[in-house]
Amino acid sequence: MIKKIGILVLIFQLTACAELQNIAETVLEEETLTSTDIANGLKEALTIGISKGSDILSATDGYFKSQYKILLPEEARKVTDKLQSVPGFSQVEDIILEKINRGAEDAAKKAKPIFVDAIKGMTFDDALSILMGNDDAATLYLNRSTRSKLYGEFHPVIVNSLNKFNAIDYWADIVNTYNQIPFVEKLNPSLDQYVTEQALNGLFSMVEKEEKKIRTDISSRTTDLLRRVFAKQDN
Repeated sequence: MIKKIGILVLIFQLTACAELQNIAETVLEEETLTSTDIANGLKEALTIGISKGSDILSATDGYFKSQYKILLPEEARKVTDKLQSVPGFSQVEDIILEKINRGAEDAAKKAKPIFVDAIKGMTFDDALSILMGNDDAATLYLNRSTRSKLYGEFHPVIVNSLNKFNAIDYWADIVNTYNQIPFVEKLNPSLDQYVTEQALNGLFSMVEKEEKKIRTDISSRTTDLLRRVFAKQDN
């Protein structure tokens, strides 16, 4: 009986030592995880999300044949519906939709460095609250703090891409033809601002998707820094 008790005590001691070691390692890890580490981890996660999002959306049909497809605004649908019976404009909606989505796909190729620069400029102040926030906290922060600047930089990229696919001139011809119809309310032929906003919405949605994946799927944390930083969130 005494021998059995001794064995149980030994097992308890070994188990306690193992638990203490785990606790010590956790404490040590938290102590060495600085605010700089946390901020860098978040920036790394966002950069990964941006890179994947940009690569996916910039591929052929990345916008056009995906859930991020850019559709025409309601007022534009009025134009295309009205012109379907006009010779030469029967397929106008299909044509313009492909043109604007091809323009967005082309622009997405150049989006990555613009977004990465914005991520690098993120301060450390909100890093911890973002880390411990909701699954989309970092994406919302990036959207809130950089969208205006990103729009200013991304808009000319969109314009160049739309021009590359002759989308702006094509849409201007459509609207000008529509405006010649008697008794219709005249419309502005500009489309680039709308496409820019929709392209950014799609890119931010992709970033949000990747952020959630890194937060919830351990296998998506592909670097040591990501594993260490997001382990703090898990705890």
